[in-house]
Amino acid sequence: MLKIERDILGKNNARAAENRAWLRARGIFALNLVSSPGSGKTSLLVRTLQALGGRVPAAVIEGDQQTEFDAERIRATGAPALQINTGKGCHLDADMVARALPRMALADGSLLLIENVGNLVCPAAFDLGEAHKVAILSVTEGEDKPLKYPDMFAAADLMLLNKVDLLPYLRFDTARAIDYALRVNPRLRVIRSSATSGEGIDEWLAWIDAGLAAAHASARRA
Repeated sequence: MLKIERDILGKNNARAAENRAWLRARGIFALNLVSSPGSGKTSLLVRTLQALGGRVPAAVIEGDQQTEFDAERIRATGAPALQINTGKGCHLDADMVARALPRMALADGSLLLIENVGNLVCPAAFDLGEAHKVAILSVTEGEDKPLKYPDMFAAADLMLLNKVDLLPYLRFDTARAIDYALRVNPRLRVIRSSATSGEGIDEWLAWIDAGLAAAHASARRA
């Protein structure tokens, strides 16, 4: 079993490296958004695209087991979205993304947002070629999630603590949730966010802008 797992991950990582090189050469800043189901990923993506207002070319890869519901919500913002249905699969992999990239007509210097299948386990192990994994933890889930599913938070560079507009109605300890996440990953950056109230959206966009600038500079040096 261990040999099979190593073979699967090894093949995936090789494909991910090809994706990363392809994206870097074009100055495309790719993010892999990971979370449990119902964390508010799609609503946050919609709010992000609306806030960008077309000043940055952006596209979305949507990962779900079935349906195109989320892709349709993204397309309603005017941004292109490609749906990948994984069937019984619990995550996207690098080969799925590799096959999607040529179909998307991505502009050089653009932003690519990959919404992974809702799952806090499987996507942690599969590199897609992204610049960063962004873990989204909703305040409706409980503050112990980073300790229950440490691999996901260890793999991420940013955690969005989402749906903070609901905090007045919940018994959720924000400080404890952040402490647990930082125990797992001391380098993790945390932004409190809400697609409903708009809290944290400017900080999130500033983080994206910094990543875009770094991607553009890297492409110029190549």
